[in-house]
Amino acid sequence: MAKNNKDLEPSKKEKVTVAQIILAIILLAYTVFAFLPVELTFVAAFTDEKSITQNGFRFWPLQWSLAGMGTVLRYGQQLARSYGVTILVTVVGTFLGLLFMSMFAYSISRKEFRLAKFLSVFLLIPMLFNGGTLSGYIIFTSYYHLKDSLWLLILPLCVSTMNVIILRTYIVNSIPGELMEAAKIDGAGEYRTFFQITLPLLKPSLAAVGFMMATAYWNDWQNALLYIDSDVKKPLQLLLINIQKSIEFLLNNSNVPASARAAMGGTIPQYSATMATVLVVIGPIMVVYPFFQKYFIKGLTVGSVKG
Repeated sequence: MAKNNKDLEPSKKEKVTVAQIILAIILLAYTVFAFLPVELTFVAAFTDEKSITQNGFRFWPLQWSLAGMGTVLRYGQQLARSYGVTILVTVVGTFLGLLFMSMFAYSISRKEFRLAKFLSVFLLIPMLFNGGTLSGYIIFTSYYHLKDSLWLLILPLCVSTMNVIILRTYIVNSIPGELMEAAKIDGAGEYRTFFQITLPLLKPSLAAVGFMMATAYWNDWQNALLYIDSDVKKPLQLLLINIQKSIEFLLNNSNVPASARAAMGGTIPQYSATMATVLVVIGPIMVVYPFFQKYFIKGLTVGSVKG
């Protein structure tokens, strides 16, 4: 009898199939191909400029150098200030965006809310029709008088139609309606139901949407180029673009004084400085991403199902 029971017990060791091996090889190859550009960027940022000019980009340089990174770090005070502006815009914009979009998503997910259909259609209009950059510039500067204001780095990216749809779908598919009905029976109002019941259960989806928003804020430079004039309000991306333009100007202009070239250390590391600027931009995102990865995958897979 004992022997029969042992035969009925499932085997703890699962056999690895050929399909799983093939899939693992494909995923490993894809991971390597995705990592190689990042590795090349990192190495090129610390490669000697003459080595890049003579031998091209290599995954392991013939000669190391800090000239490219030093060119970027030479803007030390302005670089630190721009980092602060970018961090402030990213944190405030992501927080406000998640608050507004989660409240919007909660409202249109409630079947008993009379304006749910109207607001849903109203939400889709900006995704289908856009007034363009010129009209937006005139509205923001002439009517709202927000020229050279940090709010113009926050508000245009604050609400996204697709992010609201993801949050709304997550609420419909993952949060039981009976839970909200029970809270309503117990006397909870809409605000209490949202902040004490719905919002805590939205954490996976909020993490996924929040990471996408933070990345968009961190990489945004067009709004800064259009609306920001003061050096103290320039975000990181706009500063790095200005650094690249300065390097190109020094390289292409033969009338540049010797003192300006001496201030750059005698040589102008064009390629290594370019890679150093990329490294300065993507570095913080690469550090933060692993902490949000599990929420990012869960929030997207659940929130992407149509409800």
